[in-house]
Amino acid sequence: MFTGKILANSLVELDRRHLVHPVSSFRGHEARGVRLIVSAQGATVTDSTGRQLIDGFAGLWCVNAGYGQDSVVEAAMRQMRELPYATGYFDLGAEAPIRLAAALAERAPGDLNHVYFTLGGSDAVDSTIRFIRYYWHSRGQPARDQFISVASGYHGSTSMGAGLTALPLFHEGFGIPHDWQHKISSHALYRNPLATDPRAVIDASVAELRAKVAAIGADRVAAFYLEPIQGSGGVLVPPPGWVKAMRDTCTELGILFVADEVITAFGRTGPLFACEDEGIVPDLMTVAKGLTSGYLPMGAVLMSDEVYETIAEGAGARAVGHGFTYSAHPVSAAVALEVLALYEGGLLDNGRRMGERLQAGLRGLADHPLVGDVRGRGMLAAVELVSDKAAKTPLPAELDPATRLFDRAWDQGLIIRSFAQGVFGYAPPLCCTADEIDAIVERTAKVLDLTLQDPEIRAVLG
Repeated sequence: MFTGKILANSLVELDRRHLVHPVSSFRGHEARGVRLIVSAQGATVTDSTGRQLIDGFAGLWCVNAGYGQDSVVEAAMRQMRELPYATGYFDLGAEAPIRLAAALAERAPGDLNHVYFTLGGSDAVDSTIRFIRYYWHSRGQPARDQFISVASGYHGSTSMGAGLTALPLFHEGFGIPHDWQHKISSHALYRNPLATDPRAVIDASVAELRAKVAAIGADRVAAFYLEPIQGSGGVLVPPPGWVKAMRDTCTELGILFVADEVITAFGRTGPLFACEDEGIVPDLMTVAKGLTSGYLPMGAVLMSDEVYETIAEGAGARAVGHGFTYSAHPVSAAVALEVLALYEGGLLDNGRRMGERLQAGLRGLADHPLVGDVRGRGMLAAVELVSDKAAKTPLPAELDPATRLFDRAWDQGLIIRSFAQGVFGYAPPLCCTADEIDAIVERTAKVLDLTLQDPEIRAVLG
């Protein structure tokens, strides 16, 4: 329980001394110190000074149902009292994860009928790599050990998944990507010379994937990974038809197609799964984040009947040697079941309405002198800032726009993602009201106006 300023100061110092924060500058964080969040309700969080802020990023793209959902807390408490843990090893199990697996299979596209539970998105992606390798061994093609993903994509930060991730920050100093991990260009439209012709963008990506497979060797490529919308690359939305074209190409080339829906699933783009937007069925699909609305750790790999049966037949009576202690954790599963009920009880519908309002509101900022691009789908959006609108020149890296803009938004009572290249990312909870969506847009406009007055920014404006 938070008890005041003295405790806050103590926690800041303890944090500085002991807690290693994810994806942070260790020295930078030591200098800045932690901002303490002490409570939250709906789409609003409260910090240690008592200030209330709208969480326009749902934690880390994950608190889709919003904070303080009593029914979710009660579901966790009931499960904790009845059965706080049950292993899935030794043919043991528990009711909640069994029901959750069935619920996901019933709702997932096509024949994605088999579910392996993980602790989050990164280890879900890592699990797909292992399952895919086992699949090809079972098919008698062990040489298919090469994987392809898309530039600017994010597929987690495990030792293998971070190599599929195509962001330099996750490679530098780690000795990755591995030599079996390959990339094709992103579909990113803002600076794409083909952007006025969506069909040309699609055709270029298909041609590049074909060429990459041919260069590696058609009998060597195991799988192709994509996000329906690239999240950590800056909320990069492909042209309509792009995802389906890439899926169809993988089918034609005989390589597995993996949809990473860790960010896009559970109403983030509108439907329960973003794959529904183009009517595709991947061979494997990863989910996490919104699965439990961030209330507890959990992710999942959904695999098609064909992938599952191939692995099962290849293993025969032998165990498939992949597993986690906390796979199919009953408390996480109980939470996920209740969160799913909330989505279908009205949150998905509200998210669709509020997503339209968010997109329209942010597009209304497009004429601002600092705004180069506004993009998104549903409750997933980005506003890209530039120093020269005509030349589409990014804000200079030496101005540290990520920290500068995040701080300015915080001061205005708004939490958003601030990417290093000067992009605001938005992923509000689906429970947002119209007033909260409007406040997100209004506070963004205030941040833009204050930034325009920043002497260092004004000095670089074109």
